[in-house]
Amino acid sequence: MNVVSLIMRELFGLFVDDEFLALAVLAVVALAGLLAWLAAPQLLVGGLLLGGCVAVVMSSALKASRK
Repeated sequence: MNVVSLIMRELFGLFVDDEFLALAVLAVVALAGLLAWLAAPQLLVGGLLLGGCVAVVMSSALKASRK
């Protein structure tokens, strides 16, 4: 059982190493999903996903470089 919990913690750490990055990407995806559900134009939703994710990654990289 100990090995399974260790593997699960390592897998979780792979995806959620930076909490800000994970939560910000989830927020961008949730906002894009909400806009898609409200029948917004596909170009707007796709642009939000692209621009939002690029902005989040750049923000996270700048934040990490300051440390």
